[in-house]
Amino acid sequence: MTWGQLVMNEGELLRLLKDALRIGPKDYIFDDYSIVMIEQIVDFAHGEIVAYFGMILILSAFFLETRDVLESKAPTYLMLMASGSGLLAVRAYLISEWAFLILEVAWFAAAVLGILALRK
Repeated sequence: MTWGQLVMNEGELLRLLKDALRIGPKDYIFDDYSIVMIEQIVDFAHGEIVAYFGMILILSAFFLETRDVLESKAPTYLMLMASGSGLLAVRAYLISEWAFLILEVAWFAAAVLGILALRK
């Protein structure tokens, strides 16, 4: 199986993660919870709350910018946009919404590049 096929097949990826936890070295404190935790993280990412949180971050940044509270090149604005679009990009990937994924990755990249430009 190629990496591209693995990335496109969420079920196979989850199976490999579970197998890696079983085959890897035993962690007697966390071993019983590791597989459950991975499943809970995947379920949480599939949940609507992640999408709503990402949307709230982006809309908050936009609302504050249009009210002249934040500037579009302010670190806070860029962090809100990067965080929100990053969450929505993960969500778009998990639900196989490819056009939405491309849009959110572009927004995320623009915000991160803006943050990096501020550091220079």
